[in-house]
Amino acid sequence: MSEPGHDHIEEPESDETRKERVDRELGELLQGLRVAVTGVQVLFAFLLTLPFAAGFHKLDSGGRWLFFISLLSAALASVLFITPAAQHRLLFRTPLKERMLHRANTLGIAGAVGLAIAMTSSVALVAETVINAWPAALFGGAVALSSAWFWILQPILDLHRTRDVTS
Repeated sequence: MSEPGHDHIEEPESDETRKERVDRELGELLQGLRVAVTGVQVLFAFLLTLPFAAGFHKLDSGGRWLFFISLLSAALASVLFITPAAQHRLLFRTPLKERMLHRANTLGIAGAVGLAIAMTSSVALVAETVINAWPAALFGGAVALSSAWFWILQPILDLHRTRDVTS
């Protein structure tokens, strides 16, 4: 189902130079990654404290695996989301800004996948601990499907629909 007024998307004519466009796009991308990195770091911090909480030792093998998957994927997502900012500092004022922009975009997508895995396994861990094993799979699956749809599949479908309209 398409959103009203968004069936045909065109880039507006612009007087900006290639350098200005790359600067703007990199700024927009880094700003978006700042939002994502905050969320993943809160989750990561929580996961780092979990083994020291009372009752953690009561987790069964499945719960420990869910915890470990959550922790590793949150750590990986943090690395992937922070990398563009770190590389921007190292490559500041070099002619590599456009390469950095494309790399940062790829890292952002990979970071979103890592964050989706961390959120899915964290929700499953909490549900397994609080409720039961089968609701854990149900709620974890709901988070996985939601993030896959909103973060990956829906934008890909929009791209294909836009290409079909413009060709």
